[in-house]
Amino acid sequence: MKNNKTLYRALLLAGFILINAGILFGISQVIAYLNTGADRSKMLHLDLKQERFYIPDVTWESEVNPGRPMEEANRKKIEQDYLDAWHIKNTSFFTGKDAGITDHFTKNAREKIVELLAQNMEDQTYIQATTLSHHITLEFYSADGTIAVLTDRNVAGIERMFKNDKFLFERYFKEDYKIILLLEDGFWKIRHFEKTAIHKDPQKLVTVSPDQKLLEGINYYPQMSPWDTFGENFDVSILSNDFKIIKDLNLNSIRVFVGYDDFGKAIVSEEKLNKLELLLNEADKAKLKVIVTLFDFYGDYRLQDYTLTNRHMKTIVNHIKNHPAILAWDLKNEPNLDFDSRGEREVLSWLEQSISYLKHLDQVHPVTIGWSSPEAAMYLVDKVDVISYHYYQDLKDLSSAHKKLTSATNKPVVLQEFGMSSYYGMWNLLGNDEEDQAAYYKRFFETQKRDSINYLSWTLFDFGEIPSRVAGKLPWRKNKQAFFGLIDIDGEKDDAYLVIKNR
Repeated sequence: MKNNKTLYRALLLAGFILINAGILFGISQVIAYLNTGADRSKMLHLDLKQERFYIPDVTWESEVNPGRPMEEANRKKIEQDYLDAWHIKNTSFFTGKDAGITDHFTKNAREKIVELLAQNMEDQTYIQATTLSHHITLEFYSADGTIAVLTDRNVAGIERMFKNDKFLFERYFKEDYKIILLLEDGFWKIRHFEKTAIHKDPQKLVTVSPDQKLLEGINYYPQMSPWDTFGENFDVSILSNDFKIIKDLNLNSIRVFVGYDDFGKAIVSEEKLNKLELLLNEADKAKLKVIVTLFDFYGDYRLQDYTLTNRHMKTIVNHIKNHPAILAWDLKNEPNLDFDSRGEREVLSWLEQSISYLKHLDQVHPVTIGWSSPEAAMYLVDKVDVISYHYYQDLKDLSSAHKKLTSATNKPVVLQEFGMSSYYGMWNLLGNDEEDQAAYYKRFFETQKRDSINYLSWTLFDFGEIPSRVAGKLPWRKNKQAFFGLIDIDGEKDDAYLVIKNR
């Protein structure tokens, strides 16, 4: 019996020690985690495949070689390994780590990179950078296929400098490089990497203004597929009928939305592109002009995303930019609402780069941004061609807000969204009804006619179901969003419809 008691005591003591050891270990892990700074390599999602988040534009300006001809397969291999080297180098200067350097640089080139990394570590600095476009010329390709010399001109990109984790500056660059690559261990590795020229003056782009005819339009979603215009319910006959209704309102334009994820991100869906073109065809038949809002529901803005968003934009813009229905490009809907979560500098930097690239793709149609308020519309006013803002405040202040914008710039100003919900019920007992909505539009047109305001109202239809990503899950928010339309869910035209038609 005595031996049993001793055994029990030993087991209890051992269990007590193990439990406390586990608790202490857990606490130590939590403390270690809380005292560890953010790992910049995690921020870059380096566990993902490179081609998913770094795809700059590449143009081979010349592949003519007096010696051995360049095989297509080898050209692709050289291009991919060369771009990988850029990506790995930029990543190393951001994270301070040399992971992947061995696979893409020869010994001598690696030593220079390691020296620079050590210097940056000592100075507590790091560089965040990406390239956006390359223009490559093949200067030499050895007979044995193991040496390639390239000239890469007008390498365009963006670079940000940080010191002690504080942002110092951001610069756009356009530079020329001479590159020597050696084939080693199955990789084309950089042996020599020399900057040969810096272009200080960026390319001059054409700035255009829209047709000075007064813009009178409406924001458009099909009634049965709000925020999903190009989804499974896409139907050309519905578009045709809806556009006839809009023409019946004596309007001349619509604004539609292209979702970044919905269209396939960097690899744009051919099916979605075809649907977008069909929508433009129906708009053209109805003699309606179309403002295409790009990057709907995009909200990342990371520098590492730039080549992805550029590829997305290039595919869409090049596909439809010559369509006669296109009126303008709206780069992003209400990007200032992302300032708190993503950072004002990050958002504005992405917008500025995207505007520049969009104007490079299309120098005919004007570019605007759909800011959520008149105050926000002064951001990047010198970069866009049209100033656009949304207004859901009291109409008594609309005239002064609009005049403040028009007096601050000689560019066209557009009231891109405005309207009143006619929802009242259990979740909004003090809400407005259809009579209030009609009175709202009467007051609006008094101001609009006096101040010659370009406008697009929100929106044509009431909707039966509002996606949670639009208004959240709270019923009083979703229900309010569902009743901004001029035509109710049963197809009946509200009084506001007649106000707009007979304005």
